[in-house]
Amino acid sequence: MSTVKVKAALEMALDAMVPALATAWPNVAFTPPIDSSTPWQRADVLFAAPEDLEIGSTYHREQGVFLVTLSYPLQTGTGAAQTRAELLRGIFFRGATFTNAGVVVTIEQTPEIPAGFADGDRWVVPVKVRFFANI
Repeated sequence: MSTVKVKAALEMALDAMVPALATAWPNVAFTPPIDSSTPWQRADVLFAAPEDLEIGSTYHREQGVFLVTLSYPLQTGTGAAQTRAELLRGIFFRGATFTNAGVVVTIEQTPEIPAGFADGDRWVVPVKVRFFANI
């Protein structure tokens, strides 16, 4: 049940961002905006192997990457997508915490912003947010 709470905490923080973007959530019906000039984002929580903190204990650490993939119009420059990526860095800064149902999720590092790339008619920028939660 802890992974559900971790995922919800991260997704709620993303959903509360201003300005809001249409978001493709995992296993939820989503149709990208018909207007190819409208940006949107995809959110995925990629869990790594849990870390056992003590032998013989039920305590463990959930850890992984919250991957937010920004999708912006192609052929319009990189500025808008890069600005959004930096905004994500400002929300999910190193040490930031997000809580859901008693589970505290901590951002472990400054989010990574790898190089963007073209995908069809979109400019895509992944943002990797590394997190952990002691359960």
